[in-house]
Amino acid sequence: MLELRPNCECCDKDLPPTARDAMICIFECTFCRECVETRLRGVCPNCGGGFTPRPIRPPDALHRHPASTVRVVAHDCPPRV
Repeated sequence: MLELRPNCECCDKDLPPTARDAMICIFECTFCRECVETRLRGVCPNCGGGFTPRPIRPPDALHRHPASTVRVVAHDCPPRV
């Protein structure tokens, strides 16, 4: 089951479970679409893989399996281009 991290690891933008702009890599590294496109250029800085939109967990499943509250922020994120 996906961890559903609460923020972009690059800019620290809030990404609630219903966020349509949340993107994940195969290891669930989580970034907002803007950072993926403008800073990371589609490549995860942690694993070198690509990204896909993070699925939206249905409300009943979210109630049983809540999203993570642990914020992860990378301090070496590339600057905005």
